[in-house]
Amino acid sequence: MKGEVVLMATVLAFCLAPIAEAVFGRAVYYNPPYTPSACYGGRNYGTHVAGVKGELWGRGSACGRRYRVRCLGPTFSFPNACTGRSVVVTVVDFCREPCNGNLNLSLDAFAAIANPKAGNIRIDYSPA
Repeated sequence: MKGEVVLMATVLAFCLAPIAEAVFGRAVYYNPPYTPSACYGGRNYGTHVAGVKGELWGRGSACGRRYRVRCLGPTFSFPNACTGRSVVVTVVDFCREPCNGNLNLSLDAFAAIANPKAGNIRIDYSPA
């Protein structure tokens, strides 16, 4: 009986681990060009990039971090805001106040998960 309980608890923890890592927040977007950036200056780091707010920035320690981002719905009333896909972004910049989202996604990354006309969306994100 004890062995079954331990096995069940282990399986449950394994199944819920990805859910526990997800953080909920908001995302906005910015238009190209995506350089220069606070992390890499004028170096091009691709088009699926993001800037992060102060609490995620960690005095620059966020540079190069990758997040898988998924749209959960619009922040404001906007029908069919989400595409149903997720996107992996690399942190390349700092989003200075007033930053209206936890993640400031490149337009290309935002458009992969949501209609840009929504402007501001609810998201979950986790390390990629």
